[in-house]
Amino acid sequence: MRDKRGAERKSLPIIDDDERLESGVTTKGRRRSKTMSRREMMREARRMMSRGEILEKIDYDRPKNRLQCKDGSRPCLYVSCKHNLYLDVNMMTGSIKFNFPDKDIYELKETCALDVAERGGITLEEVGEILNLTRERVRQLEMSALEKIRAAGEDVGLIAFEGWDPDRSDPGE
Repeated sequence: MRDKRGAERKSLPIIDDDERLESGVTTKGRRRSKTMSRREMMREARRMMSRGEILEKIDYDRPKNRLQCKDGSRPCLYVSCKHNLYLDVNMMTGSIKFNFPDKDIYELKETCALDVAERGGITLEEVGEILNLTRERVRQLEMSALEKIRAAGEDVGLIAFEGWDPDRSDPGE
């Protein structure tokens, strides 16, 4: 097939309906995260109230620090905690991002970022699986975070610690 200028045009391959990806599913089969705005949440709450469904607010003692939750039950059900991997809350907009919209919290291998951090170093692939991100996106976030740390370190004089090895006993060596 040729266009008006005589250049050859290539067409995209035809994909059968059974080969087509479901909306919101990545090529690796993971479900993309879903963000719910404050407006959507209010609309859903009004719908539930009109159907006679009332959400019950339950008072509970939530852990206030790591020591209180470290030995707690897993999966961690405190989804509003900033370290919970099931969802993220944007304090600026009030929106909620469901990192795993196709899974229940009980289906996640890891639910607390602090548990992952205590376990030790993991690969970019493992971080991507835990956060529902690609390895490349995790690498980009890592580079961005390191650059921010370097910039902040220069501002407060932390550049002197660059290359410091915490395993060495004598800091003067």
